[in-house]
Amino acid sequence: MEHLGAEPLDVEHRGFPADVIPLQYQALLLTDERRMGAFQRAIAHAVRPGMRVLDLGAGTGVLSFFAASQGATVTAVEREPRVFATAQAALRAAVGDAVRILHADARDYLPEEPVDVVLCEMLHVGLLRERQIEVINSFKRRYLRHVGGPLPRFVPEACVQAVQPVEQDFTYCGYTVPAPVFQLPESTQPRTVEAAPPQVFQQFFYQDPLPGRCGADLRFVAERPATVNAARIVTKNLLALTYEPPGSIDWTMNYLVVPLREPVEVLTGDEVRLRFDYCPGDEIPVLADSLEADVLAHAR
Repeated sequence: MEHLGAEPLDVEHRGFPADVIPLQYQALLLTDERRMGAFQRAIAHAVRPGMRVLDLGAGTGVLSFFAASQGATVTAVEREPRVFATAQAALRAAVGDAVRILHADARDYLPEEPVDVVLCEMLHVGLLRERQIEVINSFKRRYLRHVGGPLPRFVPEACVQAVQPVEQDFTYCGYTVPAPVFQLPESTQPRTVEAAPPQVFQQFFYQDPLPGRCGADLRFVAERPATVNAARIVTKNLLALTYEPPGSIDWTMNYLVVPLREPVEVLTGDEVRLRFDYCPGDEIPVLADSLEADVLAHAR
């Protein structure tokens, strides 16, 4: 499951591979009311009684629980042993045998028969660190080859990513540390000056071909004087599309603010170029190393 679009945790340095999220951090996600509420609403919209649902990377099993509560028959897949055992016990207590949970790798698992909905929440802001794109790409290829079409519905259904140049205060009690930071989208950010509004750099549906890279080469017009020393990444997950009324059930992950190696000074009206390039699943330093900003034209 996701991780840490919501939480700024570097599990690599705690003895775990980057794409394995230990139980204590899986459980922390259960306290994220924005995330939990959005997924519960999206699954209630997408899943109907009698449907077959597959949960790839089930974590604590909460998304499988939501699907089973809608009357679906659910297969859940989780590979981290302690997380798997915890989910197995919790799901059995909550929904009995409505969820079959398997100790397996979501990158390899393929159902024996067609499914109606696939839940896959291996998400990190920026599509960094985790294996959402890799897992769904692999699933789609193998499913079409061995089970056939059409593809099931995916939750999330789509993704939109944006970026903006910002001036970020990285000084804490007189001590300056330019390091990536996460921000709650609904909170005021007194340390951040938005030099220009965000621009979308990527959007796609999971039913369609998925991106092999996440990159941008965008121009912004500064709305105020600022020392642009960072870029803020915004990732919105469209969990379920709705038609009456038209719209979507969304979950915007925590923002990620990544420092620039070389800050640039801008005045109101200056044209700023921001560019970066990385692959889905890359670590945050790959994005940081590719991130550059230049002033292309000064206001007259």
